[in-house]
Amino acid sequence: MDVRAVLADVAGLGPFFAVGTDPAEVADPTWRPLRDLWADPQPLRDRIAQVRRALGGEGAVDDRVAASIAFQGLAAGLLSAPFAAAVLHDVVPALTPDALHWRPAASGPLRLWCAEPAVLPATELASTVLDGHLVPLVAAVHAQVAVSERVLWGNAASALAGAKRVLGTARPEAAAPAAKVAERLLATGPLAGTGELLAPSAPDVAWTFRRRSCCLYYRVPAGGLCGDCVLQGRPGRSR
Repeated sequence: MDVRAVLADVAGLGPFFAVGTDPAEVADPTWRPLRDLWADPQPLRDRIAQVRRALGGEGAVDDRVAASIAFQGLAAGLLSAPFAAAVLHDVVPALTPDALHWRPAASGPLRLWCAEPAVLPATELASTVLDGHLVPLVAAVHAQVAVSERVLWGNAASALAGAKRVLGTARPEAAAPAAKVAERLLATGPLAGTGELLAPSAPDVAWTFRRRSCCLYYRVPAGGLCGDCVLQGRPGRSR
């Protein structure tokens, strides 16, 4: 199977699903192996600071909020493409921490690129996304900022539920399979117990996710509660 074609297809779902594969990008020295995000503390520190500035700046947004929101964006970028590939094409691109590269972006998600992606069976989705990417990234963020790992894994679960919603909306014929794959992944490893599956609310199919933690976005100036937040519906938590 042409993994480049798979990644090109899922990239059309949105920026968090995009992983470039152009071999010519090897000439760009700004690409760094994904592993550097947890092996070298500076890039992750820079990303958290960038998110803090975007949310309101130092003094307006504390470290835990910035780290939480930064992690959620990183998690969405790392899991969305493999998830969509598993649903739509029944394969998982072998985006290992050494094969997958990133570079900074002025806004939006980090840019991701893999020069020669291999292919794995769809059954490898959990090990690729959780063990390969999110477990070390959670540890790295927690080591830099005292944000709860429970919050971070809730963010990852929320990002997965969001990817399921985007995929089901863009490709209605894949909405039911996307819900099944996401449900299995949400019951796996550290994602298990991060939330509950409620009766579906449009545009969701099969279920709507409600997390058991809060990403802390409500602490951002003029911020509010996310749709899947555990605080939704609680007195005094309208924002």
